[in-house]
Amino acid sequence: MKSAWILALSLGFFILAGWEAICRLVPLPDFILPPPTTIALVAVTRADLLLPHALVTAMEIVAGIALALAVALPLATVMFANRSIERALAPFMIASQAVPVFAIAPLLVIWFGYGPASKIIMAAVIIFFPITVSLLDGFKSCDTGYRILFRLMGASFSRQLRYLYWPWALPYFFSGLKVGVSVATIGAVIGEWVGAQAGLGYFMIQANARLRVDLVFAAICWLSAMGVGLWAAVGWLEKRLVKW
Repeated sequence: MKSAWILALSLGFFILAGWEAICRLVPLPDFILPPPTTIALVAVTRADLLLPHALVTAMEIVAGIALALAVALPLATVMFANRSIERALAPFMIASQAVPVFAIAPLLVIWFGYGPASKIIMAAVIIFFPITVSLLDGFKSCDTGYRILFRLMGASFSRQLRYLYWPWALPYFFSGLKVGVSVATIGAVIGEWVGAQAGLGYFMIQANARLRVDLVFAAICWLSAMGVGLWAAVGWLEKRLVKW
């Protein structure tokens, strides 16, 4: 584990050092490609500008995750309980992911306005699919011997779901949740690009219009930190709930 962290930090250091060297040796203006040191300085010193927008985006992401879970958990359970429902809903689920998110975002802004509602729904649309599919695969992967044992003992489907299928599927669920939270920022930011009054996506559009590429990169750094933080939070929760 320690060697993996050392390797990751070393790789990141060499990438940033190479980027810094290119910016110093090649006369590139900052509005084309600012060096990492400038970006880091701006990300810290302009926290007064970035923080309010980051809080808006974080709220949209967390609410999107909650909405996605509220849809994905019962949906995966119903699809597992009834294969006919699974076969009926599967094409619609796939179609929801096949449509480019940029095509959905303007419609959501028209339907739900420029406030956070359209961004929350956009994030949920992206997040719910990997959670649903992973949880459903977890239910299906349950060992046949355990299924037969529970049936022989007369356990109802609800008891099988509680004591067998859910514990068995939890690792799959957390794998899907990790994928979902890692891409959650995409839905929120794209929604903010299409139409918003606040948020890091809105901030990036405004900074780009003024050729403040350093602020754009600083916002990207904050988004990356949020994504890594969400991934780490899910990993921490997984270790607490899936101790086996």
